[in-house]
Amino acid sequence: MAGIEFEAKALDVDPAKIARLITEAGGTRTNGTRLMRRYVYDTIPAVPGRWVRLRDTGSDVTLCVKQITTDAVDGTHETEVTVDSFEEAAALLELAGLAPRSYQENRRTSYTLGAVRLEVDEWPRIPPYLEIEADDEAQVWTAAAALGIGHDQLTSINTTKVYRLHGIDLDSIADLRFE
Repeated sequence: MAGIEFEAKALDVDPAKIARLITEAGGTRTNGTRLMRRYVYDTIPAVPGRWVRLRDTGSDVTLCVKQITTDAVDGTHETEVTVDSFEEAAALLELAGLAPRSYQENRRTSYTLGAVRLEVDEWPRIPPYLEIEADDEAQVWTAAAALGIGHDQLTSINTTKVYRLHGIDLDSIADLRFE
């Protein structure tokens, strides 16, 4: 599956408050909080803003190439496939000559509000954030408004840049786990 991701983030959120706002707006929790793990690889040749990600979401395992073209709501392009096994896919990538640049964990709680996907992401060392992802830009803004979140409270920067806001160089961390 290939396409543009339409998403924005509200940074430094209180997960309990966000859960309440989503429910009050008519949203539904679709998944409990789960641990997600991923390996991140450089492409060959390495290209700034483009990487390979192998991710275990707790319910499925995906392999994708992500490319950030801009920090706009539609600035992330993703080509993704589902694979059978996190461990076997990692071994296959290693046989193909790709060594992981890093291993990362986060916790995610998922909701829907109409057709919009809402994810409360918790990462080690930074405050939680809400990711609003939809099939088009208008849906992102409509969902944010339904939660009482204004345009000025949203950003479309990637997680690496969120870490940078907190003075942390995510690219320099080879193993990012919860304690």
